[in-house]
Amino acid sequence: MIALIQRVREAHVLVEGDNIGEIGVGILAFVGVEKTDEITQAQRLLQRILGYRIFADSEDKMNLSLTDTGGGLLLVPQFTLAADTRKGMRPSFSTAAEPEKGRTLFEYMGQIAGEKHAPVAFGRFGADMQVSLVNDGPVTFWLEAHK
Repeated sequence: MIALIQRVREAHVLVEGDNIGEIGVGILAFVGVEKTDEITQAQRLLQRILGYRIFADSEDKMNLSLTDTGGGLLLVPQFTLAADTRKGMRPSFSTAAEPEKGRTLFEYMGQIAGEKHAPVAFGRFGADMQVSLVNDGPVTFWLEAHK
């Protein structure tokens, strides 16, 4: 599984004009699911998102995690992260999970996120979403959890 995480001052996601999820200071995580991913990858990726030290401590060094700060987490499914872009001028999605598997693993990740952390908000799998954010830094990282 893949996550593109951004440290944000605020973020929200709209579907058909309705605000379906928002956070203040925290992490916006775009999540992609690949064909070979299983529950263990979802668990490990969430562990990395919650524990990744991207927030400043008292000495202004990135030593604090989302768990340490208690900030918000906004999880947004993003199918295109699993694209193969190594050749040509058009992405291939042959490495991406089938939609039902992607939905199942994204929803599982959301369920365990809600059990381990608060506040947590979500985008909607398969929806046309408009995501707005104020990136803090900017600070953006690519995280992966593979077998």
